[in-house]
Amino acid sequence: MRTVLALVATVLLLWQGAIWMAGMPPFLLPSPGAVAQALWLNRAEIATQAGFTLAEVMLGFLLGSALGAALAVAMGFSDRLTGVLRPILTFSQTIPVFALAPILTLWLGFGMAPKVAMTVLIVFFPVASAFLDGLSRTPQAALDLAQVMGASRVRIMRHLRIPAALPALATGLRLAAVYAPIGAVIGEWVGGARGLGALMIHANGRMKTDLVFAALLVLSLMTVIFARAVALALARLWRRYGV
Repeated sequence: MRTVLALVATVLLLWQGAIWMAGMPPFLLPSPGAVAQALWLNRAEIATQAGFTLAEVMLGFLLGSALGAALAVAMGFSDRLTGVLRPILTFSQTIPVFALAPILTLWLGFGMAPKVAMTVLIVFFPVASAFLDGLSRTPQAALDLAQVMGASRVRIMRHLRIPAALPALATGLRLAAVYAPIGAVIGEWVGGARGLGALMIHANGRMKTDLVFAALLVLSLMTVIFARAVALALARLWRRYGV
């Protein structure tokens, strides 16, 4: 705790020191005090918009994780399917996510759907990739023994390969939890009237840089808390089921 407080104090001092030394105007870089004041004065609006963003993040994270895990299991059953889909998954990651936001907004409208879809796209790949790698690393000796004993492919997948791949799945989920808010905020930047991303865009247009920094601070804290909550939930599940 002391380390965290010391780190925060150091960042604030460097922040304020940079403003004093460079003589930067408030509309370019507001002071920590101005950001704190904006956070307090606009706390109700920021809390409301943060609630919308958190809902998009949670829904997109759940859908993206479920779809990624399901595709990894399907690919684990078929080497041919893996050979076809793995290059497509890799190629899809070369497309800038920001470029997809206007298209999704055009297709799905200006509501919650395009933001959730953006989150799903960002969460999907790390979960599918990590889980598939875990499924492909099951010890060959264990697979040979299961086949000799007459286990079906479904039983091998359910009782051997999936349990062995759960640590890899947990790694993918923890990584996806950090990335998930990025998708929601990008969607809000491009075509949103609600959420922290929309609040930042509107505040920036009105030259309220202190409000932009306040919303960014809340978004960062929300991301850290969400990622920590996912990590704790996974750790509790693993302890409960002995993984």
